[in-house]
Amino acid sequence: MDCQSYGGKIVISFTLSPEPQEFDEKVRQPGIASRLKSSSSRFTDHWKECKGELADAFRNLCAYSAMYEPVCTVDHFLSTDTHPELAYEWSNYRYAAAWINSSKQNDRVLDPFQVEDGWFEILLPSLQLVLTNNVPAEQQALSEYTLIRLHLRDDERVVRQRREWYRMYQDGELLLVNLEKKAPLIARAIRKQQESAGSV
Repeated sequence: MDCQSYGGKIVISFTLSPEPQEFDEKVRQPGIASRLKSSSSRFTDHWKECKGELADAFRNLCAYSAMYEPVCTVDHFLSTDTHPELAYEWSNYRYAAAWINSSKQNDRVLDPFQVEDGWFEILLPSLQLVLTNNVPAEQQALSEYTLIRLHLRDDERVVRQRREWYRMYQDGELLLVNLEKKAPLIARAIRKQQESAGSV
């Protein structure tokens, strides 16, 4: 995940990190073995062994809300119901807040790894998340659906989080450079607001 500031512009995007060194030993092989031994359709959660590495790969940001989440779930981007062969594959994991992960319900949503910088933005002061004109035409419908399916636009659960990060910045409890690490989309909205005020 790239979340850095270059000349005042915050670049926000997620990229697939290399598979952890011990992933095959701790997750894939035990997972495959458990499937071979069991007649149940349930999957043993060997993926929990890589939660720390997954958190590091996403810099503790939920892949969907792009906000700091100290305790997240391992989201199988492609469901184990439809793609059981990917249950123990690093490339299929996303770091996601539990309630957002549950909201997917196996539906197809926009892959965080496909989202490019500048596709979404936070509006101030409403703190709603919206699409920008940078979203390619072929991705607009899925992007809009993702906002709705995962309750990312203006659901009170996610807005409360945004509101608190915004309040901490406004009250001087958090510098903008620190907010960029915890809630980069909010930090970008603040920078945009500051640039707009400076141009008046």
